[in-house]
Amino acid sequence: MSFDPGRDYPLGTRRPSLVRTPGGIPLAELSLHGERVDASELRATPETLRLQAEVARAAGRVQLAGNLARASELASLPDEAILEVYTALRPGRSTAADLEGWAERLERSEAPETAAFVRDAARVYAERGLLAG
Repeated sequence: MSFDPGRDYPLGTRRPSLVRTPGGIPLAELSLHGERVDASELRATPETLRLQAEVARAAGRVQLAGNLARASELASLPDEAILEVYTALRPGRSTAADLEGWAERLERSEAPETAAFVRDAARVYAERGLLAG
């Protein structure tokens, strides 16, 4: 059975077989009190976030779909890298070259939509005088 973003939302109710933890535990078998579950198993997987982006896009929520698509790219990156990108994107923290470096790193990490977002932020920051010295 193929995924229909207009019909299969919410995923956890209508298509729970599509939802798994990062370690592969199916939603139906997930128990928060089980021995197999630690904090890392409670994260959304890139695949679930991609499906949620499709649902948002089908509902006409383009901005939310973009956010979820970028989240799906970032879900497999280490927490430290995400915090570094977050810090770099704070106004006045980075030069245009710094942000371009992050965009290139994100592209190499198979996060092209997030790389485009960083480049767009760099352009807006330049227009508004928000880049570092």
